[in-house]
Amino acid sequence: MATLSDPTVTPVLGDNKAAASPFIKCLVRLIRAQDSYGSWKEKCDTDLLACFTVPEEKRRAIPIIGDPDPDVLWRLDVFYRAVGIAIEERSGLLISRTMEINHHGGFGRVLFTTRRLVVLSKTLRDVHRFGFSTLRKLAKTGAKLVNDAARVIEAYPDVARA
Repeated sequence: MATLSDPTVTPVLGDNKAAASPFIKCLVRLIRAQDSYGSWKEKCDTDLLACFTVPEEKRRAIPIIGDPDPDVLWRLDVFYRAVGIAIEERSGLLISRTMEINHHGGFGRVLFTTRRLVVLSKTLRDVHRFGFSTLRKLAKTGAKLVNDAARVIEAYPDVARA
């Protein structure tokens, strides 16, 4: 489980517009749902999201090739789980997520599908460096993935609903 007080993570700047985005709200709901002991109950949303921000200086300090640690894998999993939930909320369809990651090198792929249609396919690289420079980039990336999947569903509605 990710430690939210990791000293290598800088605090998220309070960008109200990004924090109010539907994707960020979905991500925060998912993080809070995993807090079975209530240890994050008193934390504000931006504190919960701080572990998703990795400034460029810190990212450059991480070696190019490396194995992702459990905290990074948790963040990656939660982020793409939130993408899947946001696609479901937007489309009204049940979305399945498949994520394969090579734990030695940090490469992989994530797929989001309906029963018969791949709505989003993304290659994952440098997983050990996963993070966003700002809360705004986190929100923008999540929204873009959801929008891309929604466009595929809108382009092939009969296949998506089959």
